[in-house]
Amino acid sequence: MTDAAGRIRVLHFDNARVRGGVQEHVLTLLRGLDRACFKPMIAAHPQLIDLLGSDLPADVEAIPVELESPRDLAAAAQFIRILKNKLVDIVHSHMFQASRLATPLAWLAGVPVRIETPHIRESWRRGWIKGSYVVDRVIGRFVTGYIAVSESNRRYLVDDKGLPQAKITVVRNGISLDRFNPEGLPPPTLRRSLGIREDVPVVAAIGRLEPQKGHRVLLQAWQSVVQSFPLAILVCVGAGQLRGQLEAFVSNADLGGSVRFAGYQSNVADWLALVDFTVLPSFFEGLPLAALESLAAGKPVIATAVDGTAEVVLDGRTGVLVPPGEPRPLAAAICRLLANPGLTRILGSNGRRWVKQHFDARQQIVKTQSVYEEALRLSGKSHKQQAETIKGYAISSSAQS
Repeated sequence: MTDAAGRIRVLHFDNARVRGGVQEHVLTLLRGLDRACFKPMIAAHPQLIDLLGSDLPADVEAIPVELESPRDLAAAAQFIRILKNKLVDIVHSHMFQASRLATPLAWLAGVPVRIETPHIRESWRRGWIKGSYVVDRVIGRFVTGYIAVSESNRRYLVDDKGLPQAKITVVRNGISLDRFNPEGLPPPTLRRSLGIREDVPVVAAIGRLEPQKGHRVLLQAWQSVVQSFPLAILVCVGAGQLRGQLEAFVSNADLGGSVRFAGYQSNVADWLALVDFTVLPSFFEGLPLAALESLAAGKPVIATAVDGTAEVVLDGRTGVLVPPGEPRPLAAAICRLLANPGLTRILGSNGRRWVKQHFDARQQIVKTQSVYEEALRLSGKSHKQQAETIKGYAISSSAQS
């Protein structure tokens, strides 16, 4: 069923309560889907809708839903009613925890296509049940197709989860390069607001303050960095549950003069204009938007060689790769770039070209639309067929009236 204009109704579902890379991915799709063919909507937790705020396109309906457990029958019934009332053609769930709830309900509601984007390798999966991915394969029977955000993500879905390869399409994350200017300057008040002098180097870690992102390892490495570069400043841009612990570590290690916690910032381009390069010390990733944004701004990335990160950060070409969880090689990489601004500029320039060639948001959007259309075609409900059905219904209703 399409809308009155013959457009495919796509409802994105995300039951997270925080805003991070996954949510920026969703926003890219909500902004970019071709409005001549698609009518995008989002169903999400009220807290997330508030966090997305004015970044949601004006024509995208945001539907608050608190669907967090399969035992919440009232929320499940509400979600099914929404799908039926909105005549949804495609439910696109983001992360497995969202898909395990929304996908079976979408099937029960008669939604023709159910798409899942898992985004990351779930390193928390331990034990016989969670680690065997039995639930994933059961839910997978109701999933029409998967979108993997990287080749590494695809291999994880096939090799670890045991999902059918034929259902998986790789669509790499993309960003809008227009938002990032390698020659851009930060707002004049930004350095002053942080108490940073004009002549000192600045390094940033942009990401949520959560265990996945490896900030504790970075701060351990920073203890060595400041011994060689005592004027260097590390700015942690992001919010999260670990902020108090990380601030305590900084205080106990006497790093307070060289580390700043900036909290969540929506104007990431301004912060990238401030820094010399960024650091991404994650333990696992899907395909990190923080690295894409940094390279788009012409700022190289020092990152851990995990998952899809290595498809963005090319060691010695667009940045430096180091092992996860090891402060010493991370400190050595940071010192290397601080000591060699010329190399930093070359890596950043290479990175901007790499992102432009392979990670443009327009490529992501076009490929995602193709996944939608092919899934509908295989479901026996192609866009053309649905449009003709709606047209015939409208003619019939008009004649009867």
